[in-house]
Amino acid sequence: MRAARWLIAVAIAVGLCWRFPLFHAIPLKTAVAEKAAAAFDPAEFAGTFWTNQLLPSLTKAVNSETLLPAIQADAAAAKTNYSRSVGMGGSYFYFLSGTGRVVAVSDDEVSLAINDSSTNKEVALQTGLVFGNALRDGTGLLNVNDYPNSQDFNAISEALNHIVETRVLPQLHNQAKVGAKIYFTGCAEVDDESSDLKPLKVIPIQTEPR
Repeated sequence: MRAARWLIAVAIAVGLCWRFPLFHAIPLKTAVAEKAAAAFDPAEFAGTFWTNQLLPSLTKAVNSETLLPAIQADAAAAKTNYSRSVGMGGSYFYFLSGTGRVVAVSDDEVSLAINDSSTNKEVALQTGLVFGNALRDGTGLLNVNDYPNSQDFNAISEALNHIVETRVLPQLHNQAKVGAKIYFTGCAEVDDESSDLKPLKVIPIQTEPR
């Protein structure tokens, strides 16, 4: 009888341990990835990156007075000489700056003429909700290979876009009056050359009245 009771107790303990294990065995690679994901704060990272790396790099942007004529003369050559690509996708990015005269303002964009004699919109600063990866990928400061967790890399994009929406665009809305001159630095993602180059659609990183 005592032996039977002992066997029953052991069976119950084994059943409980199987149903509610004291620990889970998972691959080391998975454990490291989960720990990194739990520790990564995209908003904090984006804020530090914006202040310490992105803003100091604005002087490296190609001038629009150089880039736009190059695109008009030979879009393929301009892409080779001035753009950046990430991965195997067909889209590419420009990192540019310049001064333009506001020729039109809408809810979604501020249209600029870069050439003093032009009345056509050559650059369209995007002022609506910010999507895409232009800010993350356009400067070349961030390397996808440094972020084995693709979710972290995508989260950086979202956090940078949010900074533009909350810090940059409110100032731009105040500056954007038809006839005003605005100095800008930003990134453009070109996915469809037939629609994205004329005008060049730019996500602003910094704008100043001139």
